[in-house]
Amino acid sequence: MTAEMDVGTNKKALQINLDAKRYGTFAEIGAGQEVARRFFLVGGASGTIAKTMSAYDMTFSDAIYGPTDRYVGRVRLGTMLDHEYQLLIERLDQKLGAERAFFVFADTVAARSFRYHNESHGWLGIRFQTECRSEPSQIIIHVRMLDDTYIAQQEALGVIGVNLIYGAFYHCKPEELISSLPENLAPGRIEVDMIKFSGPAFCDVDNRLMSLQLVSRNLTDAVMFRADGETVQPAEVFYKKAILVERGSFRPVTYATNDMLDGARRKFLAESRCDETDLVVLMEMTLENLLAEGQLNHADFLARVDILGALGRTVLISKFGEYYKLAAYLARYTNKMRGLVMGVPSLLEIFDEKYYVNLEGGILEAIGRMFKGALKLYVYPMIDERTGNIVTATQIEVAPNLKSLFKYLIDNNYIAEITDFHPDYLRIHPPDALASLQQNDENWETMVPPEVAEIIKQRGFFGYGSDVVLAEKNGQDSEANRRDFMAGTPVSRSSHTATS
Repeated sequence: MTAEMDVGTNKKALQINLDAKRYGTFAEIGAGQEVARRFFLVGGASGTIAKTMSAYDMTFSDAIYGPTDRYVGRVRLGTMLDHEYQLLIERLDQKLGAERAFFVFADTVAARSFRYHNESHGWLGIRFQTECRSEPSQIIIHVRMLDDTYIAQQEALGVIGVNLIYGAFYHCKPEELISSLPENLAPGRIEVDMIKFSGPAFCDVDNRLMSLQLVSRNLTDAVMFRADGETVQPAEVFYKKAILVERGSFRPVTYATNDMLDGARRKFLAESRCDETDLVVLMEMTLENLLAEGQLNHADFLARVDILGALGRTVLISKFGEYYKLAAYLARYTNKMRGLVMGVPSLLEIFDEKYYVNLEGGILEAIGRMFKGALKLYVYPMIDERTGNIVTATQIEVAPNLKSLFKYLIDNNYIAEITDFHPDYLRIHPPDALASLQQNDENWETMVPPEVAEIIKQRGFFGYGSDVVLAEKNGQDSEANRRDFMAGTPVSRSSHTATS
């Protein structure tokens, strides 16, 4: 750790130690007591720390916090916070409750070990009173520690733990706290892929927006949340599961969006022979798609995820412009079968060599990465507007030098046609539905499922019901995008586009 990093972290710890208002417990399991050590190191810790403890032996840990299936998990972190906070209040409220705001910091970590080289990760959380005897609020995060050595991981854990505590106490806005989490850490040392705020201090916080902040501020490559808006850590959801992902803009979800997924799901289940309960279905949006207008539009983002939530979908927000990066991300979490759902235009983009100029191996390297392991593409057909004919995955034209590569993937069943579909839905395109909606043309309702139409009308999503001065321009832009879509031309020039 550099001296600058050390000084910055110690300065934060000292400020907390000198804050006569704060008093609490540190409970750390798995990588030493690295966060508490910082507070002892800078001096004045007796005014801040009521207790520190660790319980490395499973028998001791279970005796204190109860048995668990996973010692490094969200549930274990929750029981640690519950137990230690209850003890703090029981033992000290009468004595100090009128003059101190209590807190508990806890972490449970699987750091790099001499014997095992599994993924190094951990759960960190703080439960704290904002004022004396107020109801507590809470922040929990999940981190991936990327350093190669145990000592470096310990140091990184100590820094981000101090940053979390400092942010909880002194940053009024959650966005500021998120930005501060990597402070005093060099890039590439730690990743934060899940965060959740709860309690009275954060009653107005939408954790889906906070998840989006993690991606947009480069703290992680992807985040997830369920249909009910609950933020989840990917390993919690993907563990020993097969995965099916549909990438899209979902602006809005149309009959074609659902038809594409339903057809792929039926084929995937038949081929993988996995049970429906062992399949995770994700709707993925890329950050680039959300930045299409130059900046993040939170209302537009929430409209999309609210619609997907109403349909019961789990959402993945990622920075993966290229599909091979998405494939590698999924392979990190499961060795079960994985499927990517897309339209013919996206398949054409995958075989466009301009996307791989930054790879030494070009398109061959990208294809090799994408299909490493049990991954398969499920491709929805499209209508050729010039001829009116249906174009399927096996009928596309690729560059002459790629024909053999394409044939290899087809012959080895890496690419599958979605054959169970509604032909009428092939003429439905999200840009058309959006343009119709924004022009107050009721025809858009024929393009989307009833539950989607209902939530759009109830909440005024995407400009519904408003007299939009630029409606005509929006319609023109959407028509241009639709023509690009049908021609298989990417609307965005730097990544594979959404086709849903």
